[in-house]
Amino acid sequence: MDAVNSAWDAFWNIAVFFFWGFAFVAYLFAIIGVLADIFRDRKLNGWAKALWLIFLIFVPFLTVLVYVIARGRGMVERLEDIQQSDRPPSETYAPSPAMDNPASEISRAKELMDAGVISAGEFDALKNKALGNRY
Repeated sequence: MDAVNSAWDAFWNIAVFFFWGFAFVAYLFAIIGVLADIFRDRKLNGWAKALWLIFLIFVPFLTVLVYVIARGRGMVERLEDIQQSDRPPSETYAPSPAMDNPASEISRAKELMDAGVISAGEFDALKNKALGNRY
């Protein structure tokens, strides 16, 4: 009977270890996310950033909770802006279903290039794609 209790104790010790390990890693990700957002926010002045950092150093758990509650919506908006700006314009180009012939797709790509949305290389890639070329 003693061996069974010992086995269960070992199992629960391992389970608790993994739980707290997961919680710690999740907490580190939250701190890193808040730090990144503090420096990413252009509307937040230097003193406010310094104040958030001081609180994050001395009262980290409470500061992460308060920051996510108070500025969570802004965090999402800034992250979406970054994700959209990281995507090359050629990936955002999606021909409409009405554009079924290569000439209309090429003319649309030319309009995007003239507007400065895509570069000449991206225009060439879209043109080749519309013509069915692989290169």
